[in-house]
Amino acid sequence: MVKRAGGDVTAPAVGEGRRGVVVAGVAVGVAGVVGLHGVIPNTPGRIGSLVESFLPWGGVVVVLLFVVALVRRSGVGLVALLLPVAVWVQGFGGLLLPGPGADIGSRELVVVQHNVSDENPDPAGTARVLVAAGGDLIALEEVVGPASAVYEGVLGADYPHHAVYGTVGLWSKYPIAEEQLLDIRPRTFEAGWSRGLRAVVRAPYGDVAAYVAHLPSVRVGAGGLASSPRDESARRLGNLIRGEKVRTVILMGDLNSTVDDRGLEPLTSQLNAAERGFAFSYPAALPLARIDQVLARSAAVSHIRTLPATGSDHLPVAARVTLDARPPSGRPAP
Repeated sequence: MVKRAGGDVTAPAVGEGRRGVVVAGVAVGVAGVVGLHGVIPNTPGRIGSLVESFLPWGGVVVVLLFVVALVRRSGVGLVALLLPVAVWVQGFGGLLLPGPGADIGSRELVVVQHNVSDENPDPAGTARVLVAAGGDLIALEEVVGPASAVYEGVLGADYPHHAVYGTVGLWSKYPIAEEQLLDIRPRTFEAGWSRGLRAVVRAPYGDVAAYVAHLPSVRVGAGGLASSPRDESARRLGNLIRGEKVRTVILMGDLNSTVDDRGLEPLTSQLNAAERGFAFSYPAALPLARIDQVLARSAAVSHIRTLPATGSDHLPVAARVTLDARPPSGRPAP
């Protein structure tokens, strides 16, 4: 029996203890998922990749647990929450910090990435939103039909150099010295599938190999995440970038995944992701994840942000890329 002032109270104390254990258990589970997501098996149904696609939202779960612990006055639960908070901050806290201030002497490019949607009802308005961002490079996906001429017409005044292959395009303020189609088509896809290009841009700070890619879509169903074509396309693209002779590489595209998803490991293992900014870009009506990416080699993506909504189901993103940064994980630049 637990003694309290004014009488004997037993059941509430036991209840509080149980509630504290439940909150603590869930807190430890969240910390495990966020911090050790790499050990979650990907079979069946590519569960690991599915979890990794929404890892940042583990922070929302932590906040809800904190509210529950406060309401129920669970000291055990509050102490246990320190673990997932530490794990989440270590993994994602840096993205919350403001982007670094502009450095006059920095070697920086601003790039804009947007899946404009093949059903966009206002391609001209979309193009004007992208121009207003003031980027040096603009990468587009789902450039199809009559809208292609609209994008060329609106963007052409500020971006006189461009290359379009299949349904992807690149517009640049600086000359394009080389351009070519990239074969990133999964083996089971029809021959006309074309969603990748490479161009060498003569930037003021030296040549930059600019890649634009639109990886295959994924589907979530009763069997889990269907991502085999996307993963295969990512491997093919990763092999091409690994063999790239130009030192500085910038990859822009709708990769249909987040940078935490192991399905993009062929890319994220050799390219730097954004250091600041969440920039959730999809779906535009209620953004839950950033699947529109800007990644770089021999450069740092110092900050990424979303731009105003357009007629697409994606939000555009704009990123600041600082050249001559250390390659990821200390790997020597090729």
